[in-house]
Amino acid sequence: MTGSSDGPNADIHVVDLDRSGLNRTVWFVLGLLSMTIGLIGIPVPGLPTTPLMILAAACFAKSSQRFYDWIINNRMFGEHVKNYREGSGIPKKSKPIILGTMWGFVLFAVLVGIPDSAPDISRYATLSLAGIGTIFILRIPSLESSDSETRL
Repeated sequence: MTGSSDGPNADIHVVDLDRSGLNRTVWFVLGLLSMTIGLIGIPVPGLPTTPLMILAAACFAKSSQRFYDWIINNRMFGEHVKNYREGSGIPKKSKPIILGTMWGFVLFAVLVGIPDSAPDISRYATLSLAGIGTIFILRIPSLESSDSETRL
């Protein structure tokens, strides 16, 4: 379990349980949903695991210390989630991989995946959301070097 002696950002890892049972339940269910989809993304190409685990950690930070700790201590994606939650960012070398993968899938969707019978707005919306995602990724602080950069 993560304690308050784990560094300057340790408070971010203490779950805020000072909320109603219904509120905690809603956050917990949202966290489970995000975590489940993220775990499915491990073997499924194109389904992003780490962003979904960041979302799940944010939900569990309002509902369950046990599940939150499981995510940030996970050997596969925990370091990335923890770095993001602490505001340290993502590895600098991972950004081109993230953006290249994202744009590869976006272009595939726009050029091949979206049928010709679909309204044009579907292509424009996909490209617009990819643009917003690109800006978001580029604005995240870059973490210089990490042993697990390529596992993101």
